[in-house]
Amino acid sequence: MIREPYVAGAFYAASEERLREQIEWCFRHQLGPGTIPPIEGAKLLAGPVGLVLPHAGYRYSGPIAAHGFAWLARQGRPETAVIIGTNHTGLGGRISIETAGAWELPLGMMEVDAPLAEMILKRCSLIEARPEAFAREHSVEVQLPFLQYLFGNIRFVPLTPLDQRPEAARELGQALAEVAKDRPIVLIASSDFTHYEPQELAERKDRAAIERILKLDIEGFYEVIRQESASICGYGAIAAVMEAARILSLGEGESLKYATSGDLTGERRAVVGYASIAWGREG
Repeated sequence: MIREPYVAGAFYAASEERLREQIEWCFRHQLGPGTIPPIEGAKLLAGPVGLVLPHAGYRYSGPIAAHGFAWLARQGRPETAVIIGTNHTGLGGRISIETAGAWELPLGMMEVDAPLAEMILKRCSLIEARPEAFAREHSVEVQLPFLQYLFGNIRFVPLTPLDQRPEAARELGQALAEVAKDRPIVLIASSDFTHYEPQELAERKDRAAIERILKLDIEGFYEVIRQESASICGYGAIAAVMEAARILSLGEGESLKYATSGDLTGERRAVVGYASIAWGREG
């Protein structure tokens, strides 16, 4: 089964040439890392690592996401990317996974890592093979062109939780840790932070949440969400990667970059917050 791109031409450029230029713009942007990482001869990851990355249109969040991908490139080339997205559509099961097929993108096809997907499916009772959950969902898709640009057509596993309770996130994180142990896998939580609030308020809420994320404090993270009425869309995905990072002993997180849509557009009355966060030893 081939999944056609859903947000090409909207969230990112639809042609190969223009998309490569857009990704390079993200890396070179003043809010990005500033340079393009080497894209040839990358060593294989020494073991699992984790990331939190934004999933808005590249013109809004691409430079912030580029910090996470540049960090990953310094770490090494992943064998597989497990991407836990945000369920914006309500389609699918409590936690949906796609276990076979390929996704068509402007830079080429990317195959689902079927054996790894089946391993994850068997280890978490909440997960269902529900490919319809991804048909109109952008949160996994927008991560793939960056991975293709840096590493070619590596394999990936898409997941998206509809159930974002802490107990569901912990169970998913435990399954991810089991399959990622001692393997060159990157676990990516795809989430944006505060949505459509004034710049100063969004920054305050997001930095409170990021402080708990870095310390792998899932209870504290959910408490910030409750107390602040924080509109972090993929908090279940973030918590799942936090739990996996804790089990895998990846240490405290590193805040690579935080900014808002207002920092890119100048419109600060109603912004969306974006963060790149990493777990794993640098270099």
